[in-house]
Parts: sequence; structure tokens; C-alpha cells
Amino acid sequence: MHDTTHPTGRTAALWLGTGAALLAAALVFHGPIDTDLSVQMQHIAEGHSRWAMVHWTAATALFLLSGAGFLTLFGRAEGAPATGHPGAWMVMALGALTTFSTAVAEAAVVSAAARTGDQAAFNVWWDFSGGMANGFFALALAAGLIAWADFRAEAGRLPKWASMAGTAAGFLSAAGWSLGQHFGIWIGGPLWLFATLAMCLWLAWFGFAARIAAPQARQAVAQTSS
Repeated sequence: MHDTTHPTGRTAALWLGTGAALLAAALVFHGPIDTDLSVQMQHIAEGHSRWAMVHWTAATALFLLSGAGFLTLFGRAEGAPATGHPGAWMVMALGALTTFSTAVAEAAVVSAAARTGDQAAFNVWWDFSGGMANGFFALALAAGLIAWADFRAEAGRLPKWASMAGTAAGFLSAAGWSLGQHFGIWIGGPLWLFATLAMCLWLAWFGFAARIAAPQARQAVAQTSS
């Protein structure tokens, strides 16, 4: 069961769809990361404007995704049904909020340090950004759990095949992040990138599907009442 008529649920769906779409765009234009920090710093310095713009876009996306999680929980408190366990939405909200700090730090401080050639500041803030970016793992895990709940629902918001694909994308994104960031396995990076792109597209579809269904649901309720 999912909400398409409750105002808080509709707002949460809009924030979710918009945030996921923006995050997908940011990932596409982010570019690869060099393992040599000196080389990476030079790359950022040469394209600091693009780097900042991509990360401000990511920050906006993560802010919206975090808000979507909290709004969904507020909607539940108001009596609105929603797909997935409340814990999954809380994990999504907190994971996105944590990673939001990474995007802001990279857009503002990391970009400025690279542009001015301040290697010490760059290294410190790069490490900070990398640590806070572990929120991506929480975000991906939550997305997989929400997609799984939609798959198991009798009347899911999306087709069964789409929800299963979203489940796989979320869990593979979390696995890719762990493999690449914590175990240093090279396949983790590409796996995380492609799985996260698929996850973002699923979340965008999941969010916008509720917005599209809302007028139809309200019309159905009106016809039933009359």
C-alpha cells in the first residue's frame, strides 16, 4: 500500500524523484577519481568550476533525498501509508544527510584548496569528505530495502520487475561501495557507479510515479464518494 493522495506523501514523492534525478546527473558529470591525490588535486584545479557545480548539484540532490525520507516519516505519523519500513526511510534520510556534508565540502573547501594549491588543506578536507561519504552505503541499502518492500506489496507502486531491479541496484550499490572503499577491490568502483546510477533512476521513477498516480487516485476517490 502506498500514498498518492496525502499532501505530505505527494511532497515526499516530488522531493524523492527530483533528488534522485539530480544525483544521477551529478554522477554522470563527476568523472573518475585518481588514486594519486596530487594528480587528483591538479585535475580539480584545472576544472574547479565544473567540480564545484557538480558537487553543488549533488548537495541539492542529497538535501532533497534526505528531506524525502523525513517527509515520508512525517506522513506516516499523520496516518499516511507508505511503502517500506520506517527504519529504511530513516536510514535513507540520515545517509543522504551525512553525504550532503561531503558534497558541500568538496564544492566549497576542496575546490578552493585545489585552486589555490593548498595541499595540506586539500588532504584534510579530502579525508573528511571520504569519511562522510560512507553515507552512500546507508542510502543505497535503504533504497534496496524500499524497493524490496514495493516488490513484496500486493499493489506496489511500480511493476514487479522494476521493483526487483531497484532492489538489486540498491544492494549492488552498497556492495560496490564496500568493496571499493573499504577492501580496495578494483571492481568495487565501477560496480558502485553503475549500480548507483540504476538506483537513482529507480528512485526517480518511484517518486514521480506517485505524483502521476495522485490525480488518478483523487479522481477515483471522488467517483466512489459520489
